[in-house]
Amino acid sequence: MQHIADAAAALAAGRISAASLTDAALDRIADPAGEGARAFTAVHAAAARAQAQAMDALRHAGRAPSPWAGIPITVKDLFDEHGHPTPAGSVVLRDAPPAAADAPVVARLKRLGFVVLGRTNMTEFAFSGLGVNPHYGTPRSPWDRKTGRLPGGSSSGAAVAAADHMGFGGLGTDTGGSCRVPAALCGVVGYKPTARRVPIAGVLPLAPSLDSVGPLARSVACCHLLDAVISGAEDPPALPHRPVAGLRLGLPRGTFLTEDMDAQVANAFHRALARLAAAGARIDLFDIPELAELPAVNAAGGFAASEAWAWHRHLVAAKGGQYDPRILARIRRGERMSAADYIDLAGHRARLVAAVAKRTADFDAVVTPTCPIIPPAIAAVEPEEAYNRINLLLLRNTAVGNFLDRCSISLPIQRPGEAPVGLMLTGETMGDAALFGVAAAVEAALAER
Repeated sequence: MQHIADAAAALAAGRISAASLTDAALDRIADPAGEGARAFTAVHAAAARAQAQAMDALRHAGRAPSPWAGIPITVKDLFDEHGHPTPAGSVVLRDAPPAAADAPVVARLKRLGFVVLGRTNMTEFAFSGLGVNPHYGTPRSPWDRKTGRLPGGSSSGAAVAAADHMGFGGLGTDTGGSCRVPAALCGVVGYKPTARRVPIAGVLPLAPSLDSVGPLARSVACCHLLDAVISGAEDPPALPHRPVAGLRLGLPRGTFLTEDMDAQVANAFHRALARLAAAGARIDLFDIPELAELPAVNAAGGFAASEAWAWHRHLVAAKGGQYDPRILARIRRGERMSAADYIDLAGHRARLVAAVAKRTADFDAVVTPTCPIIPPAIAAVEPEEAYNRINLLLLRNTAVGNFLDRCSISLPIQRPGEAPVGLMLTGETMGDAALFGVAAAVEAALAER
């Protein structure tokens, strides 16, 4: 059973129970031959089983709170859950007081009866796209587990859990690519909404100017449903459907496509574009010269470093020695930024958002590879230089959407047996509904991958 819709139909027909769905997911998490021990920082086995049994009883009585009641999901380790601490992949906050209430996005899922299996692993404090965690272990990408490949981050455990059927999907966050990068490296779908659509209250922040809460799952439809719920839809709408024929996709020239792109990514990406063109999509090359300014605009550290430092500075003073040194170095970059630097950064962002919006207005979506490389070996990022270089490379394409305040989605496009590769579609600000329609059409056209 692959998708949320499949599970909901089986539950409605009485072919399966919420308890059996939850037990199956928990068994996969507990399997010593699997990635559960690294993909999760905490497993709520007893509570999940009790909630699933309650949903079965309500369904039997005709009082299920929604068609999705009893479907197991996961939440990233930086979402508040009532009665649990919110460590955010750290040991610094491992013994923090338990949260007094669920984050609104978690509460919305629970209100409809989704069963939370546990808390998924992540890069400490969400500040890296690699997925490495020295405290809880680094979960491995589903591809080439013998070697041990990076899962992508920071929502590493959410992506691995979705890929390995440890639940039907999960909540992640995306500040520079943290839903889409792990989705691409693990062969699942990852969605970054227009940030303002989904509340970030009760979510331990990295950079509130960029932070977005989004789902990772095994299909566009699954992500669409989870996104609708966490954005507050009382009655989640049906997934928009539109044909591929007639879609106009913008393909940027330059850095996205030409620098440091792995041959396997290039082959899968161009093969996907050819399939879309054959199905009637129009793919137009165009220029976004403003993107050349981004390295200079963010040179001092950008929103991530400045806003992370503002949140962490007192904790660093008290417990800096307990941080992952690589994450601490990234946070400390914000210490050197001045108020003038931050104000200049905000001004540059507003100017670039407006300028790029004019260049992309005629497209249904902008299409690029999600990441320019396949999952590197975990061992490859042990040297400091490689850690920083590969991290920047994995986040290069995705971070643009956060800075420009766009919605964006990554779809898997590899053939069976190939290394995972993501195709990224980026829509307009608040164009989420339209982007889901485009993504569903693209997914269907590429379904024979």
